[in-house]
Amino acid sequence: MKRYKYHPTYMKIKAGIQQIILPLGIFQLIRTLFFPTSFDVVLFLIISFIYIGIELDWF
Repeated sequence: MKRYKYHPTYMKIKAGIQQIILPLGIFQLIRTLFFPTSFDVVLFLIISFIYIGIELDWF
């Protein structure tokens, strides 16, 4: 029996988040450029960290 490194459900959730996080990050970047509030900047940094973490397999 082959053992998986991660549970298949986790991998499906991760793939779904990957599809959502990039357009959300682009939208947040545009919003931050036009209406720069501290909340927008922090939210953009959080989204960027999540995207980078998923792409580099930190999560």
